[in-house]
Amino acid sequence: MTLPPDDRPLRRHRPFVLLCAEQTAGSVGRQVTALALTLLAVTELHAGPFAASVILALTYLPGAVLSPFAGVLVDRVCLRRLLVAATALQALVVGSVPLARAAGHVTWPHVYAVAAVSGTLTFTLSVGLQAALPRVVGPRRLLAANSVLTGARTAGQIGGPALGGVLVGLAGTGPALAVGGAAYAVEAVLLFALPQALDTAAGHRDPARSAPASALRAGLDVVRADRLLYRMVLAGAGLNLGAGAVAALYVLYATDELRLAAWQLGTTYAAFSVATVLGVLAAGRFGESLGAWRATRICGLLAGAAIFLVPAAALGGAFPLLLAYQLGYGLAATVWSVSMTTLQQLAAPAGLQGRVAGLTQAVLLATVPVGALGGGTLAAALGDVTVLVASAAVALVSAAALWAPVREGRAAGEEARLADQPQ
Repeated sequence: MTLPPDDRPLRRHRPFVLLCAEQTAGSVGRQVTALALTLLAVTELHAGPFAASVILALTYLPGAVLSPFAGVLVDRVCLRRLLVAATALQALVVGSVPLARAAGHVTWPHVYAVAAVSGTLTFTLSVGLQAALPRVVGPRRLLAANSVLTGARTAGQIGGPALGGVLVGLAGTGPALAVGGAAYAVEAVLLFALPQALDTAAGHRDPARSAPASALRAGLDVVRADRLLYRMVLAGAGLNLGAGAVAALYVLYATDELRLAAWQLGTTYAAFSVATVLGVLAAGRFGESLGAWRATRICGLLAGAAIFLVPAAALGGAFPLLLAYQLGYGLAATVWSVSMTTLQQLAAPAGLQGRVAGLTQAVLLATVPVGALGGGTLAAALGDVTVLVASAAVALVSAAALWAPVREGRAAGEEARLADQPQ
Protein backbone atom coordinates (compact mmCIF):
# COMPACT_ATOMS: atom_id res chain seq x y z
CA MET A 1 0.00 0.00 0.00
CA THR A 2 1.30 3.45 -1.00
CA LEU A 3 0.62 6.36 1.30
CA PRO A 4 -2.04 8.86 0.17
CA PRO A 5 -0.78 11.22 -2.58
CA ASP A 6 0.95 14.31 -1.26
CA ASP A 7 1.93 16.98 -3.80
CA ARG A 8 3.57 19.30 -1.31
CA PRO A 9 7.29 20.11 -1.91
CA LEU A 10 9.56 17.56 -0.31
CA ARG A 11 10.80 20.10 2.22
CA ARG A 12 7.21 20.38 3.53
CA HIS A 13 6.44 16.66 3.27
CA ARG A 14 6.45 15.61 6.92
CA PRO A 15 7.20 11.86 6.50
CA PHE A 16 10.05 12.64 4.13
CA VAL A 17 11.48 15.30 6.44
CA LEU A 18 11.41 12.70 9.22
CA LEU A 19 13.36 10.31 7.01
CA CYS A 20 15.96 13.02 6.29
CA ALA A 21 16.42 13.70 10.00
CA GLU A 22 16.61 9.95 10.67
CA GLN A 23 19.31 9.51 8.02
CA THR A 24 21.45 12.25 9.57
CA ALA A 25 21.01 10.93 13.12
CA GLY A 26 21.71 7.34 12.06
CA SER A 27 24.77 8.34 10.05
CA VAL A 28 26.21 10.27 12.98
CA GLY A 29 25.53 7.32 15.29
CA ARG A 30 27.29 4.88 12.97
CA GLN A 31 30.34 7.10 12.46
CA VAL A 32 30.77 7.89 16.16
CA THR A 33 30.26 4.24 17.12
CA ALA A 34 32.71 2.90 14.53
CA LEU A 35 35.46 5.30 15.61
CA ALA A 36 34.90 4.97 19.36
CA LEU A 37 34.60 1.16 19.27
CA THR A 38 37.87 0.80 17.34
CA LEU A 39 39.67 3.28 19.61
CA LEU A 40 38.38 1.42 22.68
CA ALA A 41 39.76 -1.83 21.28
CA VAL A 42 43.13 -0.23 20.54
CA THR A 43 43.59 1.79 23.73
CA GLU A 44 41.95 -0.42 26.34
CA LEU A 45 42.08 -3.95 24.91
CA HIS A 46 45.42 -3.36 23.13
CA ALA A 47 44.20 -4.49 19.73
CA GLY A 48 46.75 -5.11 17.00
CA PRO A 49 46.20 -4.68 13.25
CA PHE A 50 44.47 -8.07 12.92
CA ALA A 51 42.02 -7.49 15.77
CA ALA A 52 41.15 -4.03 14.45
CA SER A 53 40.56 -5.53 11.00
CA VAL A 54 38.25 -8.15 12.49
CA ILE A 55 36.10 -5.41 14.02
CA LEU A 56 35.79 -3.72 10.62
CA ALA A 57 35.04 -7.03 8.88
CA LEU A 58 32.35 -7.91 11.43
CA THR A 59 30.75 -4.52 10.83
CA TYR A 60 30.38 -5.08 7.07
CA LEU A 61 30.27 -8.86 6.63
CA PRO A 62 26.64 -9.20 7.80
CA GLY A 63 25.55 -6.85 5.03
CA ALA A 64 27.02 -9.11 2.38
CA VAL A 65 25.68 -12.34 3.90
CA LEU A 66 22.36 -11.42 5.48
CA SER A 67 20.97 -8.61 3.29
CA PRO A 68 18.91 -10.99 1.10
CA PHE A 69 17.27 -12.49 4.20
CA ALA A 70 16.71 -9.00 5.59
CA GLY A 71 14.86 -8.27 2.35
CA VAL A 72 12.55 -11.25 2.94
CA LEU A 73 11.88 -9.99 6.47
CA VAL A 74 11.17 -6.45 5.26
CA ASP A 75 8.59 -7.71 2.76
CA ARG A 76 6.83 -9.89 5.34
CA VAL A 77 6.49 -7.80 8.50
CA CYS A 78 5.07 -4.44 9.52
CA LEU A 79 7.69 -2.13 8.08
CA ARG A 80 7.53 0.79 10.50
CA ARG A 81 7.59 -1.52 13.51
CA LEU A 82 10.62 -3.34 12.11
CA LEU A 83 12.52 -0.08 11.55
CA VAL A 84 11.73 1.19 15.05
CA ALA A 85 12.62 -2.13 16.69
CA ALA A 86 15.93 -2.37 14.79
CA THR A 87 17.05 1.15 15.75
CA ALA A 88 15.95 0.73 19.37
CA LEU A 89 17.87 -2.56 19.58
CA GLN A 90 20.90 -0.88 18.05
CA ALA A 91 20.78 1.82 20.74
CA LEU A 92 20.75 -0.89 23.42
CA VAL A 93 23.54 -2.91 21.82
CA VAL A 94 25.87 0.08 21.43
CA GLY A 95 24.90 1.42 24.85
CA SER A 96 25.91 -1.88 26.46
CA VAL A 97 29.58 -1.11 25.85
CA PRO A 98 29.89 2.02 28.03
CA LEU A 99 27.88 0.22 30.72
CA ALA A 100 30.26 -2.75 30.63
CA ARG A 101 33.23 -0.39 30.57
CA ALA A 102 31.96 1.43 33.65
CA ALA A 103 31.67 -1.93 35.40
CA GLY A 104 35.18 -2.90 34.25
CA HIS A 105 34.03 -5.89 32.19
CA VAL A 106 34.68 -5.01 28.54
CA THR A 107 35.86 -8.14 26.73
CA TRP A 108 36.81 -9.10 23.19
CA PRO A 109 33.69 -11.31 22.69
CA HIS A 110 31.53 -8.36 23.76
CA VAL A 111 33.24 -5.95 21.33
CA TYR A 112 33.04 -8.46 18.48
CA ALA A 113 29.37 -9.17 19.22
CA VAL A 114 28.53 -5.46 19.23
CA ALA A 115 30.29 -4.96 15.89
CA ALA A 116 28.48 -7.92 14.29
CA VAL A 117 25.00 -7.18 15.67
CA SER A 118 25.27 -3.47 14.96
CA GLY A 119 26.39 -4.21 11.39
CA THR A 120 23.48 -6.61 10.90
CA LEU A 121 20.97 -4.03 12.13
CA THR A 122 22.52 -1.26 10.03
CA PHE A 123 22.13 -3.16 6.78
CA THR A 124 18.66 -4.39 7.73
CA LEU A 125 17.68 -0.74 8.20
CA SER A 126 19.21 0.14 4.85
CA VAL A 127 17.08 -2.46 3.08
CA GLY A 128 13.95 -1.41 4.98
CA LEU A 129 14.39 2.27 4.20
CA GLN A 130 14.91 1.56 0.50
CA ALA A 131 11.61 -0.31 0.55
CA ALA A 132 9.88 2.46 2.53
CA LEU A 133 10.89 5.46 0.40
CA PRO A 134 8.74 4.67 -2.69
CA ARG A 135 5.72 4.37 -0.39
CA VAL A 136 6.50 7.64 1.38
CA VAL A 137 7.07 9.91 -1.65
CA GLY A 138 5.63 7.88 -4.53
CA PRO A 139 7.48 6.81 -7.70
CA ARG A 140 7.39 10.21 -9.42
CA ARG A 141 9.61 11.92 -6.85
CA LEU A 142 12.05 9.14 -6.10
CA LEU A 143 15.01 10.71 -7.90
CA ALA A 144 14.81 13.99 -5.97
CA ALA A 145 14.11 12.15 -2.71
CA ASN A 146 17.10 9.83 -3.09
CA SER A 147 19.34 12.83 -3.80
CA VAL A 148 18.21 14.61 -0.63
CA LEU A 149 18.52 11.49 1.53
CA THR A 150 22.03 10.87 0.23
CA GLY A 151 22.85 14.44 1.24
CA ALA A 152 21.47 13.84 4.72
CA ARG A 153 23.63 10.71 5.10
CA THR A 154 26.65 12.54 3.74
CA ALA A 155 26.29 15.27 6.36
CA GLY A 156 26.52 12.62 9.07
CA GLN A 157 29.42 10.85 7.37
CA ILE A 158 31.42 14.06 7.20
CA GLY A 159 30.56 15.39 10.65
CA GLY A 160 30.33 12.07 12.50
CA PRO A 161 34.05 11.18 12.62
CA ALA A 162 34.96 14.72 13.72
CA LEU A 163 32.32 14.60 16.47
CA GLY A 164 33.52 11.17 17.54
CA GLY A 165 37.12 12.32 17.71
CA VAL A 166 36.21 15.36 19.81
CA LEU A 167 34.09 13.25 22.18
CA VAL A 168 36.84 10.66 22.64
CA GLY A 169 39.41 13.39 23.20
CA LEU A 170 37.32 15.25 25.77
CA ALA A 171 35.49 12.46 27.60
CA GLY A 172 36.88 9.09 26.47
CA THR A 173 35.54 6.17 24.48
CA GLY A 174 32.76 5.27 26.93
CA PRO A 175 30.89 8.59 26.77
CA ALA A 176 31.45 8.71 23.00
CA LEU A 177 29.76 5.31 22.61
CA ALA A 178 26.94 6.52 24.86
CA VAL A 179 26.41 9.42 22.45
CA GLY A 180 26.41 6.96 19.56
CA GLY A 181 23.73 4.90 21.28
CA ALA A 182 21.72 8.08 21.97
CA ALA A 183 21.85 8.94 18.26
CA TYR A 184 20.28 5.57 17.47
CA ALA A 185 17.59 6.23 20.08
CA VAL A 186 16.78 9.55 18.36
CA GLU A 187 16.61 7.66 15.07
CA ALA A 188 14.09 5.23 16.58
CA VAL A 189 11.87 8.12 17.77
CA LEU A 190 11.92 9.70 14.30
CA LEU A 191 10.98 6.41 12.65
CA PHE A 192 8.17 5.89 15.16
CA ALA A 193 6.70 9.22 14.00
CA LEU A 194 6.33 7.90 10.42
CA PRO A 195 2.76 7.21 9.21
CA GLN A 196 1.17 4.02 10.50
CA ALA A 197 0.20 3.17 6.92
CA LEU A 198 3.74 1.80 6.50
CA ASP A 199 2.68 -1.10 8.71
CA THR A 200 0.15 -2.24 6.11
CA ALA A 201 1.05 -4.55 3.25
CA ALA A 202 2.79 -2.90 0.29
CA GLY A 203 1.47 -5.51 -2.11
CA HIS A 204 0.30 -9.08 -2.26
CA ARG A 205 1.71 -11.23 0.54
CA ASP A 206 1.63 -15.00 0.39
CA PRO A 207 -0.69 -16.09 3.20
CA ALA A 208 1.04 -19.45 3.29
CA ARG A 209 4.37 -17.77 4.05
CA SER A 210 6.53 -19.57 1.51
CA ALA A 211 9.92 -20.87 2.62
CA PRO A 212 12.76 -18.33 2.73
CA ALA A 213 14.44 -19.98 -0.27
CA SER A 214 11.27 -19.55 -2.36
CA ALA A 215 10.85 -15.98 -1.17
CA LEU A 216 14.44 -15.20 -2.14
CA ARG A 217 13.92 -16.74 -5.58
CA ALA A 218 10.99 -14.40 -6.14
CA GLY A 219 13.26 -11.40 -5.59
CA LEU A 220 16.02 -12.93 -7.72
CA ASP A 221 13.53 -13.52 -10.53
CA VAL A 222 12.74 -9.80 -10.57
CA VAL A 223 16.43 -8.89 -10.87
CA ARG A 224 17.09 -11.46 -13.59
CA ALA A 225 13.98 -10.60 -15.60
CA ASP A 226 14.64 -6.86 -15.66
CA ARG A 227 17.65 -6.56 -17.98
CA LEU A 228 18.31 -2.95 -16.99
CA LEU A 229 18.44 -3.80 -13.30
CA TYR A 230 20.44 -6.97 -13.92
CA ARG A 231 23.10 -5.06 -15.85
CA MET A 232 23.30 -2.33 -13.23
CA VAL A 233 23.90 -4.87 -10.47
CA LEU A 234 26.67 -6.57 -12.45
CA ALA A 235 28.23 -3.25 -13.42
CA GLY A 236 28.06 -2.05 -9.81
CA ALA A 237 29.75 -5.26 -8.68
CA GLY A 238 32.58 -4.70 -11.15
CA LEU A 239 32.99 -1.08 -10.14
CA ASN A 240 33.10 -2.01 -6.46
CA LEU A 241 35.55 -4.83 -7.16
CA GLY A 242 37.99 -2.41 -8.80
CA ALA A 243 37.38 0.37 -6.28
CA GLY A 244 37.83 -2.06 -3.38
CA ALA A 245 41.26 -3.10 -4.64
CA VAL A 246 42.28 0.55 -5.04
CA ALA A 247 41.03 1.43 -1.56
CA ALA A 248 43.06 -1.40 -0.02
CA LEU A 249 46.28 -0.20 -1.66
CA TYR A 250 45.69 3.56 -1.65
CA VAL A 251 47.34 4.62 1.63
CA LEU A 252 50.38 2.36 1.27
CA TYR A 253 50.83 3.30 -2.39
CA ALA A 254 50.48 7.02 -1.73
CA THR A 255 52.90 7.09 1.20
CA ASP A 256 55.53 4.47 0.32
CA GLU A 257 55.67 4.69 -3.46
CA LEU A 258 54.50 8.24 -4.21
CA ARG A 259 56.01 9.74 -1.02
CA LEU A 260 53.01 11.95 -0.26
CA ALA A 261 53.13 13.81 3.03
CA ALA A 262 50.44 13.10 5.60
CA TRP A 263 48.76 16.47 4.96
CA GLN A 264 48.63 15.74 1.24
CA LEU A 265 47.06 12.33 1.83
CA GLY A 266 44.52 13.87 4.19
CA THR A 267 43.72 16.56 1.62
CA THR A 268 42.91 13.94 -1.02
CA TYR A 269 40.41 12.33 1.35
CA ALA A 270 38.90 15.75 2.07
CA ALA A 271 38.54 16.23 -1.69
CA PHE A 272 36.44 13.07 -1.83
CA SER A 273 34.09 14.47 0.84
CA VAL A 274 33.72 17.69 -1.15
CA ALA A 275 33.03 15.69 -4.31
CA THR A 276 30.36 13.66 -2.54
CA VAL A 277 28.54 16.85 -1.53
CA LEU A 278 28.78 18.15 -5.10
CA GLY A 279 27.47 14.81 -6.37
CA VAL A 280 24.45 15.04 -4.08
CA LEU A 281 23.70 18.53 -5.40
CA ALA A 282 24.16 17.46 -9.03
CA ALA A 283 22.39 14.08 -8.96
CA GLY A 284 18.84 15.38 -9.13
CA ARG A 285 19.42 17.90 -11.91
CA PHE A 286 21.63 15.53 -13.88
CA GLY A 287 19.03 12.79 -13.64
CA GLU A 288 16.21 15.18 -14.61
CA SER A 289 17.99 16.50 -17.68
CA LEU A 290 19.36 13.19 -18.99
CA GLY A 291 17.15 10.61 -17.33
CA ALA A 292 18.29 8.26 -14.57
CA TRP A 293 19.33 5.52 -17.00
CA ARG A 294 21.61 7.80 -19.05
CA ALA A 295 22.98 9.37 -15.85
CA THR A 296 23.82 5.91 -14.51
CA ARG A 297 25.64 4.88 -17.68
CA ILE A 298 27.59 8.13 -18.06
CA CYS A 299 28.64 8.31 -14.40
CA GLY A 300 29.63 4.65 -14.37
CA LEU A 301 32.08 5.33 -17.21
CA LEU A 302 33.40 8.47 -15.51
CA ALA A 303 33.92 6.64 -12.23
CA GLY A 304 35.77 3.78 -13.91
CA ALA A 305 37.93 6.16 -15.95
CA ALA A 306 38.80 8.22 -12.86
CA ILE A 307 40.44 5.19 -11.23
CA PHE A 308 43.16 5.23 -13.93
CA LEU A 309 44.43 8.48 -12.39
CA VAL A 310 45.71 6.49 -9.39
CA PRO A 311 48.31 4.38 -11.26
CA ALA A 312 49.01 7.36 -13.54
CA ALA A 313 50.25 9.25 -10.47
CA ALA A 314 53.37 7.04 -10.51
CA LEU A 315 54.46 8.84 -13.70
CA GLY A 316 54.60 12.25 -11.98
CA GLY A 317 52.35 14.94 -10.52
CA ALA A 318 51.15 12.51 -7.86
CA PHE A 319 49.38 14.97 -5.58
CA PRO A 320 47.26 16.78 -8.22
CA LEU A 321 46.41 13.50 -9.94
CA LEU A 322 45.20 11.89 -6.72
CA LEU A 323 43.19 15.03 -5.95
CA ALA A 324 41.63 14.76 -9.41
CA TYR A 325 40.89 11.08 -8.80
CA GLN A 326 39.11 11.71 -5.49
CA LEU A 327 37.11 14.59 -6.95
CA GLY A 328 36.18 12.77 -10.17
CA TYR A 329 35.41 9.42 -8.60
CA GLY A 330 33.54 10.91 -5.65
CA LEU A 331 31.32 13.05 -7.89
CA ALA A 332 30.60 10.34 -10.48
CA ALA A 333 30.09 7.53 -7.96
CA THR A 334 27.62 9.61 -5.93
CA VAL A 335 25.45 10.43 -8.96
CA TRP A 336 25.73 6.78 -10.01
CA SER A 337 24.51 5.58 -6.63
CA VAL A 338 21.52 7.93 -6.51
CA SER A 339 20.43 7.12 -10.07
CA MET A 340 20.88 3.37 -9.67
CA THR A 341 18.96 3.25 -6.39
CA THR A 342 16.09 5.17 -8.01
CA LEU A 343 15.91 2.78 -10.96
CA GLN A 344 16.07 -0.22 -8.63
CA GLN A 345 13.13 1.09 -6.61
CA LEU A 346 11.12 1.73 -9.77
CA ALA A 347 11.85 -1.75 -11.10
CA ALA A 348 10.82 -3.64 -7.95
CA PRO A 349 7.09 -4.49 -7.69
CA ALA A 350 5.19 -3.63 -4.52
CA GLY A 351 5.73 -6.34 -1.94
CA LEU A 352 9.14 -7.24 -3.38
CA GLN A 353 11.00 -3.99 -2.69
CA GLY A 354 12.82 -5.45 0.30
CA ARG A 355 14.02 -8.57 -1.46
CA VAL A 356 15.25 -6.69 -4.53
CA ALA A 357 17.05 -4.14 -2.33
CA GLY A 358 18.54 -6.89 -0.16
CA LEU A 359 19.88 -8.91 -3.08
CA THR A 360 21.32 -5.82 -4.76
CA GLN A 361 22.93 -4.65 -1.53
CA ALA A 362 24.46 -8.08 -0.90
CA VAL A 363 26.12 -8.21 -4.31
CA LEU A 364 27.46 -4.66 -4.12
CA LEU A 365 28.80 -5.10 -0.58
CA ALA A 366 30.39 -8.51 -1.13
CA THR A 367 32.57 -7.32 -4.01
CA VAL A 368 34.29 -4.61 -1.92
CA PRO A 369 36.13 -6.95 0.51
CA VAL A 370 36.78 -9.40 -2.33
CA GLY A 371 38.43 -6.62 -4.31
CA ALA A 372 40.37 -5.42 -1.27
CA LEU A 373 41.69 -8.88 -0.36
CA GLY A 374 42.41 -9.79 -3.98
CA GLY A 375 44.14 -6.49 -4.68
CA GLY A 376 46.35 -6.77 -1.60
CA THR A 377 47.31 -10.37 -2.40
CA LEU A 378 48.13 -9.70 -6.05
CA ALA A 379 50.03 -6.50 -5.29
CA ALA A 380 52.47 -8.46 -3.12
CA ALA A 381 53.38 -10.54 -6.18
CA LEU A 382 52.87 -8.17 -9.12
CA GLY A 383 53.40 -4.71 -7.65
CA ASP A 384 51.03 -1.89 -6.80
CA VAL A 385 50.91 -0.15 -10.18
CA THR A 386 50.12 -3.32 -12.13
CA VAL A 387 47.24 -4.20 -9.84
CA LEU A 388 45.94 -0.62 -9.84
CA VAL A 389 45.85 -0.56 -13.65
CA ALA A 390 44.07 -3.93 -13.73
CA SER A 391 41.57 -2.74 -11.11
CA ALA A 392 40.77 0.37 -13.12
CA ALA A 393 40.32 -1.76 -16.23
CA VAL A 394 37.86 -4.07 -14.44
CA ALA A 395 35.84 -1.08 -13.24
CA LEU A 396 35.78 0.63 -16.64
CA VAL A 397 34.87 -2.51 -18.60
CA SER A 398 32.08 -3.26 -16.13
CA ALA A 399 30.65 0.23 -16.54
CA ALA A 400 31.00 0.08 -20.32
CA ALA A 401 28.80 -3.04 -20.40
CA LEU A 402 25.84 -0.79 -19.54
CA TRP A 403 26.07 0.76 -23.00
CA ALA A 404 25.04 -2.42 -24.82
CA PRO A 405 21.49 -2.16 -26.23
CA VAL A 406 18.62 -3.14 -23.91
CA ARG A 407 16.21 -5.22 -25.97
CA GLU A 408 13.19 -4.94 -23.75
CA GLY A 409 13.20 -1.15 -23.95
CA ARG A 410 12.66 -0.85 -20.21
CA ALA A 411 15.43 1.73 -19.93
CA ALA A 412 13.69 4.06 -22.35
CA GLY A 413 10.40 3.64 -20.51
CA GLU A 414 11.83 4.40 -17.09
CA GLU A 415 13.88 7.28 -18.47
CA ALA A 416 10.81 8.90 -19.98
CA ARG A 417 8.93 8.35 -16.74
CA LEU A 418 11.62 10.14 -14.74
CA ALA A 419 11.99 12.95 -17.24
CA ASP A 420 8.33 13.84 -16.70
CA GLN A 421 8.64 13.99 -12.90
CA PRO A 422 7.60 17.26 -11.26
CA GLN A 423 10.46 17.91 -8.84
